[in-house]
Amino acid sequence: MVLRGMLSLSMSSATEAKSQILQGLWRAWPKMNSPCLREQVSISFQLGFLGILLLVSLGKLVRFLGKRGNATGQAMDRHTIGNRSSIIYKSSVVCTALILGTHLLMLLMLMNGNDATCRSKTQAFSSEIMQLVSWTVTLAILYKIHTEKYMKFPWILRTWWMCNFLLSAFCTTLDVNYIITHHGHLRTRDFANFMCLLASTGLFSISIWGKTGMDFLYANGIREPLLSENVEKHSESKQESPYGKATLFEVVTFSWLNPLLSVGIKKPLEQNDVPDLDIKDFAAFVSCSFSDCLKQVKDKDTAKNPSIYKAIFFFIRKKVLINALFAVVSAGASYVGPYLVDDFVNFLTDKKSRSLESGYVLALAFLGAKLVETIAQRQYIFGARQLGLRLRAALISHVYKKGLVLSSQSRQSHTSGEIINYMSVDVQRITDLIWYLNNIWMLPIQISLAIYILHTNLGLGSVAALAATLTVMACNIPLNRTQRKYQSKIMEAKDSRMKSNSEVLQNMNTIKLQAWDNQFLNKLESLRKIEYEWLWKSQRLEALSGSISWGTPAFISVVTFGTCVLMGIQLTAGRVLAALATFRLLQDPIFRLPDLLNVIAQGKVSADRVSSYLQEDEIQHDAIEYIPKNQAQFDIEIINATFSWNLDLNTPTLNNIELKVKRGMKVAICGMVGSGKSSLLSCILGEIEKLSGQVKISGTKAYVPQSPWILSGNIRDNILFGNPYDPDKYYQTVQSCALIKDFELFSAGDLTEIGERGINMSGGQKQRIQIARAVYQDADIYLLDDPFSAVDAHTGTRLFADCLMGILKDKTVLYVTHQVEFLPAADLILVMRDGRIAQAGIFDDLMKQNIGFEVLVGAHSEALVSILTVENSSRTTQDPTADGESNKDLKCIAENPPKHDSEHDLSLEISEKEGRLVQDEERERGSIGKEVYWSYLTTVKGGALIPIIVLAQCLFQILQVVSNYWMAWACPPASDKEPVYKMDIILLIYILLVVGSSLCILLRTMLVAVAGLWTAQNLFTKMLHSVMRAPMAFFDSTPTGRILNRASTDQSVLDLDMAWKLGWCAFSITQMLGTIAVMSQVAWEVFVIFIPVTAICIWYQQYYIPTARELARLSGIQRAPILHHFAESLSGAATIRAFDQEDRFTHGNLGLIDNHSRPWFHNVSAMEWLSFRLNLLSNFVFAFSLVLLVSLPEGIINPSIAGLAVTYAIDLNAHLAFVITDICNAENKMISVERILQYSNLASEAALLIEDSRPPSNWPETGKICFRNLQIRYAEHLPSVLKNITCTFPGKRKIGVVGRTGSGKSTLIQAIFRMVEPREGSIVIDDVDISKIGLYDLRSRLSIIPQDPTMFEGTARGNLDPLEQHSDREVWEALDKCQLGDIIRGKEEKLDTTVVENGENWSVGQRQLFCLGRALLKKSSILVLDEATASVDSATDGVIQKVISQEFKNRTVVTIAHRIHTVIDSDLVLVLSDGRIAEFDTPTKLLERENSFFSKLIREYSMRSQSFSSIAHPNI
Repeated sequence: MVLRGMLSLSMSSATEAKSQILQGLWRAWPKMNSPCLREQVSISFQLGFLGILLLVSLGKLVRFLGKRGNATGQAMDRHTIGNRSSIIYKSSVVCTALILGTHLLMLLMLMNGNDATCRSKTQAFSSEIMQLVSWTVTLAILYKIHTEKYMKFPWILRTWWMCNFLLSAFCTTLDVNYIITHHGHLRTRDFANFMCLLASTGLFSISIWGKTGMDFLYANGIREPLLSENVEKHSESKQESPYGKATLFEVVTFSWLNPLLSVGIKKPLEQNDVPDLDIKDFAAFVSCSFSDCLKQVKDKDTAKNPSIYKAIFFFIRKKVLINALFAVVSAGASYVGPYLVDDFVNFLTDKKSRSLESGYVLALAFLGAKLVETIAQRQYIFGARQLGLRLRAALISHVYKKGLVLSSQSRQSHTSGEIINYMSVDVQRITDLIWYLNNIWMLPIQISLAIYILHTNLGLGSVAALAATLTVMACNIPLNRTQRKYQSKIMEAKDSRMKSNSEVLQNMNTIKLQAWDNQFLNKLESLRKIEYEWLWKSQRLEALSGSISWGTPAFISVVTFGTCVLMGIQLTAGRVLAALATFRLLQDPIFRLPDLLNVIAQGKVSADRVSSYLQEDEIQHDAIEYIPKNQAQFDIEIINATFSWNLDLNTPTLNNIELKVKRGMKVAICGMVGSGKSSLLSCILGEIEKLSGQVKISGTKAYVPQSPWILSGNIRDNILFGNPYDPDKYYQTVQSCALIKDFELFSAGDLTEIGERGINMSGGQKQRIQIARAVYQDADIYLLDDPFSAVDAHTGTRLFADCLMGILKDKTVLYVTHQVEFLPAADLILVMRDGRIAQAGIFDDLMKQNIGFEVLVGAHSEALVSILTVENSSRTTQDPTADGESNKDLKCIAENPPKHDSEHDLSLEISEKEGRLVQDEERERGSIGKEVYWSYLTTVKGGALIPIIVLAQCLFQILQVVSNYWMAWACPPASDKEPVYKMDIILLIYILLVVGSSLCILLRTMLVAVAGLWTAQNLFTKMLHSVMRAPMAFFDSTPTGRILNRASTDQSVLDLDMAWKLGWCAFSITQMLGTIAVMSQVAWEVFVIFIPVTAICIWYQQYYIPTARELARLSGIQRAPILHHFAESLSGAATIRAFDQEDRFTHGNLGLIDNHSRPWFHNVSAMEWLSFRLNLLSNFVFAFSLVLLVSLPEGIINPSIAGLAVTYAIDLNAHLAFVITDICNAENKMISVERILQYSNLASEAALLIEDSRPPSNWPETGKICFRNLQIRYAEHLPSVLKNITCTFPGKRKIGVVGRTGSGKSTLIQAIFRMVEPREGSIVIDDVDISKIGLYDLRSRLSIIPQDPTMFEGTARGNLDPLEQHSDREVWEALDKCQLGDIIRGKEEKLDTTVVENGENWSVGQRQLFCLGRALLKKSSILVLDEATASVDSATDGVIQKVISQEFKNRTVVTIAHRIHTVIDSDLVLVLSDGRIAEFDTPTKLLERENSFFSKLIREYSMRSQSFSSIAHPNI
């Protein structure tokens, strides 16, 4: 007690002594012997400015004399014929002239002997004279800026303006304090100083902006400011940006957005309504800047892989510095209010002895600080958003560029899903970190200011506050470390899920055909479960961190007040209120601390991931040596070269390759499956890692990959591939590639839209489109990887004759082929075996060598003999007798040629839009429906948790207000008065109230975390089930990027953000209501102004919301094309590089980034537009409240409670801004919920199982398939693909289906599996109408080997038997039968051999064999072969055909093939033409009719070898 008394006495004495000393100093100020501090500081500033200016001028003079002999300087390179001064430049001149005039007036007053505060006339006169000199020099510099075409104000001028602003603020502060302390009156000098302050503030703002804004017109018609060269092209078609040409006033008030908002209130905004970005925000500009930063770091560190952290630092440092300045000013201004609260309470307590003028000055000081805070806060927040935009654009562009140059091994270690995650999730998290960056340095400043104010009011009690604050922050460190670990795990789990998502979506056709829907659905759900477990841990920890942070201000206040009570420091109402106001301000940074730490954790993890990706190995840029055409003897020369796809393997992929190809040669490459044919082309392209040797190329290249790579868009764009449209050249190209007839069938001709990955095109059409793409390039060297495998015999013949040996006759062509008939025409044939060129020569020479080539040819010859035998036998048989059963079962309506369908006559009238399969992404319009909010809130437990959360939030706010009210009421208003109760009792009750509020907030945060994550999980599950059950038509018309965007970005919003955003809304609203309640209780008159201001706020919000909502939707929609374009580019990176199109695709990516950035940038700008206006209005209400409290007579209000009202009112602008901002943020985030709900209610396929209509367990037993008047179309707005198909496939027979490319063969198969539902008619299998049974029962009983072989990431066994229904012995038997057994046995892992994404580490032929293995394991009664052996050589094809005939001899086999020998031994042949049945009979019977379609195909096939020889050697 003695110690306590001594501390109390010493504290009281120290405080009083300190107060007396300060008051004495201020009172003695006018009487001091040397009261010329103002003049001395001013003279120092002027001397510094003029001295530095002199040094700079001397330096320029020296440089000018040194360059005097040169021609003209850079500035005079272009002759100006005019210029246009901007409002910024004019404002700088006006402000400078105003200051100059003011100081001239003050000098004249000094000469008349008036208003001289400084006793030293010499110093007073010197100060004003130097001011005149400095500002005259400033005017001269401004004139020079105008005449010499400066784009920016010189640094020295901007520095001078900043320093002068600080000097003016310092002088004004001295004047205000003098007036308050001495109750003095305003003098002329005070008005003059105030005018200087206003002008200096304007110049300070201009110095921050930096740009003069002037527009110069040069003699060549170019207008400055010029774009950098790399941006100029990108911006040619762009209109002027409103932000780029905004005046300073418009920038401060965001009025440059007014035109956009006026459009948005009238109609829903479209993408074309959104203005363009400023030059410095263009993706091309920021990408170039970021590349320069990477280069700078690389040169500085002399490292191969520059640090991305350093590069980001160099990229953002200038903008961050400006933002930091605004942030510091905002933070400083926000603490002026708490600093003055004690003075205000003292004024109200002692109103009699204080003049009203000093009260109004206090109110003005409050208001001025709030205005400065508002302007600075809005500018730094806007600047942070803008910086985030720039960094996001830079990182996305670099992730994209890296994707185009990844080496094969690096590409296999990063799946498409992972790389898309880098772009969609990780980049976003890094930019979120930039947004929070200002909090990193604002936090120590805010804490320092808070402790300073607390020290001023509570003395040593501030030490306890500091200790409590640091304790809380220290507690967050281990939590942050744990959170960072959780974030890493979340991203790993998300990568795995997105990888599988992407794989499933890309291969949905195979999954549905094989009836694997449930298997892959379960796989995705299990991956999501792993992700959910980590999300739950993370959210639980975030809830704990949040509750700690929300309770921190109360904890600090309890510790501080408790310490004061223990130390005997008297707690008056003024001190308590000042402390509470400080704690309330400290509340925000501490509230945001968990978010900051969480974002830092997420950002660090994401930055490490992106950095690791950007440092991955690239393709060898020096692998190929390019030789000028006039210096090269050969177009292609490979000298003793060795290559490998996987550097970890001891055996190289290609070994000792020697090859020389002269200009114009035709080189055929053949060999068994997996022998290295495609790898040989890849080594010429530079795709495969070169271990040794040389590769020399002379001329440009064009490449046709084995698996067609088709871009989304129309056919013409795919063929032009970035080249200008030349009608004559284009027509020759499409004619030589046999595309004319296809164009006639398409609704919009060559402008018909192609679905994702060419989904609405047949395999042959896709192949010919990409061949046409290569031909149109007019390259010197053509590399064609098995170009004829996907086309029918007739089309293949025509392609070879018209294209390879026709339009490309003078070009160098290397073509891989399995069709032996195309070999004799080659100038050189390469036979590949085990990664080596085993044989090389012309056809006849190789046949004589007898070391392997004859095996390939022999298999083909056998097939050809079988065809000729059937053909000859059919000619000798005049009246063949068909099988009785066949004649009985065959019911074909094909005797009369079908009439031409009128639909084709109308096809030309179908609009281009109707001919599009992929339509624009669906977009809701207008306000987000209440049903969206309702669906989100009621997803979990019907919304039962929501009332509990709201109640806990309200109780928290009520208890907070009551606790503060209690302290203000119970503590004495002044030091000389006694408290109502003992301080121990007061503090005890305060602690109880604080503990109650803390428990409420803990309950609330935990419930928000639980409800939010449950809701996200339920919505994800619903969307996943909806998408997996959607019909193939949905996937055909919906780019994968759209679905992945929802599963990735939108789902992340639901997982991590949505619940907390809604929680912040509730928090902001309850805080605002609490503030209004406290203010209205003290002075109900405030409602007089509050009600109309609230009405104006609501009007502003209603004016803003339509624009912001549509901008957010447009931003979400424009994000998907970036991901879709990236996914397409990744899959076709080899083709893009082969055509040297990297720059064009990169440029396209930059355009897509800008399309997304435009609505996003204007959306965040619109939010600042609204926040600025609402802050101004709330400041107006605050000022009115202060004036009201000052004006009310003494005794009407309790000064302590009035002080409490002011304490709450200080934050009114922040609360109002937070309410609107949080509501807008929540609505913007709710768009993600809306987008997920769109895909949660998709039209579904038919039921997988129909319990009342399940077929027998042995169905189908016979395998008889009846088609009855079948009509198929892919979409309502597209023409029919199959028309009036009526026929019967007898059971246990082999049916061949042939026809030209695009005739409807594959569509017929799709109909059997119900991948497309009939428009009319039906299909009956073994007397069961397949439309009446479940899809699982249908598809699981049928087998198919599809045209496009599909493999999934995993193991070889998992790809053969994904349902794990067969033993290892059965799997090995299947592998042996499909010719893969020896290959698998040769690998270390055997059945567990790795399969990477899309089976990229297996050749296309091997992938096709895997698909055959699946069918062999399934052993269905009906097998469908859709071009099943198109990608294998003739020898392997022959073996496979024997295996199929043996394994499926008592089963129905439906075969679609372009190799005629695979269908020649069929029991029946169905010939389709233009979607109709042209012929259907036995092969023998069809061959009897020489004019039949089938006879023509046979003749073409049998005569091809001789015809190609004649084409190749016409003179022989």
